[in-house]
Amino acid sequence: MRKVINDPRLMIKVCDLYYMQDMSQMEIAKTLNLSRPTVSRLLAAAKEEGIVQINIANLDSVKYWKLERELEKQYGLKDVIIVDSGSSDKEMKQALGKAGARYLEYIIKDGHRVGISMGSTLYHVVSNITNPSASDVTFVPLVGGVGQLRMELHANHLADVLSRKYGGKFYPLHAPARVSNRTIRDELIKEESLASVIRMASRVDIAVVGIGYPSENSAIKATGYFKFNEIESLRRRKVAGELCMQFYNIDGDTEPYRNDNTTVGIDIRVLRKVPLSIGIAGGIEKLSAIKGAINGRYINTLITDIQCATALRSEKNHKVSPDL
Repeated sequence: MRKVINDPRLMIKVCDLYYMQDMSQMEIAKTLNLSRPTVSRLLAAAKEEGIVQINIANLDSVKYWKLERELEKQYGLKDVIIVDSGSSDKEMKQALGKAGARYLEYIIKDGHRVGISMGSTLYHVVSNITNPSASDVTFVPLVGGVGQLRMELHANHLADVLSRKYGGKFYPLHAPARVSNRTIRDELIKEESLASVIRMASRVDIAVVGIGYPSENSAIKATGYFKFNEIESLRRRKVAGELCMQFYNIDGDTEPYRNDNTTVGIDIRVLRKVPLSIGIAGGIEKLSAIKGAINGRYINTLITDIQCATALRSEKNHKVSPDL
């Protein structure tokens, strides 16, 4: 709890919502997935440290604070966190991983059920969890994951590592992330051993998802689930991005790619009902993927880099899709 109280980003966020946006402590607690006593302690600590005077001081001490709030308002998101882009893709993913890890460390609470998808960015998030404090936390993969290639990127592995770090529970999904066609997929998920985990994954308190775009360097290619010609086909058909290995267009509609979406796991439409669905991705090439994820209402919290964030702010015609 002390780490939460000492988090300057969280402290300023709570102060801004309470003093500048006239939200009650209970409303803030619900919005940020905190307890009301924690909100109260953060406000008290802010006064003791001189952050709160007549107005909120030191907003600029958190880099990109203003842009984060602008994007929250523009896209109707609960929270936005922006990191530096770095000089390489590796540096950017490490920065996203550290930011994602710090966010999870204070947002995951006792008794929570947390779902996680797959990918290299989420690998960095999990690797950077160093101060877990919640207890009795259950972790479930949002998609299956068995195979021989890049196992460290699979959802099963990431959920398992998280459960070990938190001393919590882990329920594996013993199935490949993708099968060859929908008939096999539909029959496979009827198996109770799989169906029970998918039901659990569909009712999580927090979902942590990587936002992908099909390319030669993407996780869906690295893990061996998609071949180059399949990726090229998706791009020709104007795919915007993918979540949990399920594809959508810029409006967030998955229907044009129904035959490609043969994933063993949750239907990403259930993410619309998850209290906190955190999308993590960076790089200008992910712009359409992030927009589609927001338009489809699959995420309500975004962690991204400054290049992508700046491009998102420049987008004028934003729309959120109705239930599809």
